[in-house]
Amino acid sequence: MNATPSSNDLILQVEHLSMKFGGLVAIGDLSFQARRGEITALIGPNGAGKTTVFNCITGFYKPTEGMITLNRNDGSTYLLERLPNHEIPARAKVARTFQNIRLFSGMTLLENLLVAQHNKLMKASGYTLLGLFGFPSYRQASAESIELARHWLEKADLVDRADDPAGDLPYGAQRRLEIARAMCTGPELLCLDEPAAGLNPKESAALNELLMGIKSTGTSILLIEHDMSVVMQISDHVVVLEYGRKISDGNPASVRTDPRVIAAYLGVDDEEVETVLTEVGDEDVIEQLDTGPDSAHGPGNSASMMAGPVSDSVEHANEGERVTVSKGASKAAQVDARATSIASKPQSAAKSGTAKAAPDKPAAKAPAAKAGTASKGKDTAAKPTAGKRGGRK
Repeated sequence: MNATPSSNDLILQVEHLSMKFGGLVAIGDLSFQARRGEITALIGPNGAGKTTVFNCITGFYKPTEGMITLNRNDGSTYLLERLPNHEIPARAKVARTFQNIRLFSGMTLLENLLVAQHNKLMKASGYTLLGLFGFPSYRQASAESIELARHWLEKADLVDRADDPAGDLPYGAQRRLEIARAMCTGPELLCLDEPAAGLNPKESAALNELLMGIKSTGTSILLIEHDMSVVMQISDHVVVLEYGRKISDGNPASVRTDPRVIAAYLGVDDEEVETVLTEVGDEDVIEQLDTGPDSAHGPGNSASMMAGPVSDSVEHANEGERVTVSKGASKAAQVDARATSIASKPQSAAKSGTAKAAPDKPAAKAPAAKAGTASKGKDTAAKPTAGKRGGRK
């Protein structure tokens, strides 16, 4: 186990973050930390709430609950949920990119990077007057801005196309240009929302090289990504979300082997419960299992909009449509429930054999009943099938 990092080692602390849209819980009680000078990856299936977390950190959303603390290198601390969104990049030094590329396609690459430095240039120009008359302070600031822009164009392997329109670049180069533009703001925390989306292997390798170069400057990176080749190669720390909840948190090696993460991405077996129920044909058991969630293994009230109680629903005022929540939505929760069921199965089996076995039959036969033998006796089938269903959730 890693030692708990001190506040000086942490650049970002997210504590009990929740984001609700009306009755829908997009993020439920999320807590994680990002170390200074490291690459922290935030991963999870589509709809897990990753971009919502980014929007809360960068001020696009104000969270319903929770704290987001950013610790700068100079020792100052900012509560991001309390800052106006335009002050988060200016004062807290947090920059971000988006899933969709947002460049000024008609401007040159150099001009795109100069736009990112407009605050410094406007201040040096006295808000146009000093710049208009060419005062030395403005000329110096302008030269420094151009030098910084060329530096990051070189890091992004784009300096040879500095005077080309940004819209003429191939897709992968546009991604790197957008990251270079964000770095021109001088961030201490760089938030990247799926930077490798749509890239081929060669472009992904170039992106990895750029991100490792940014990390070497001391800038911390918070990364949302679906490309596991990127995440596992460059990340120091990985946080996994499913339906707005954290299901795993650790280094890449531990996360990639976590059964809850595998289940969240790939799904889990249904243990043939539906097949057994069909062959047994016990309508009472089926009706009992389908009328409500398993309270022992069901997710908490604030889990997410997809993993709440089965009775939850969303009313659409205009159409009157009623959308019920699917039980068993959380695959990670199914893994936890299965582990609990397996751990308790020997004890349960012993009790079942003692209480229900007939005098002329061995008690060990009762829990071993499957589809073929269960169909001969309705009462015998109901008990082991219901137990299996509860373990599956």
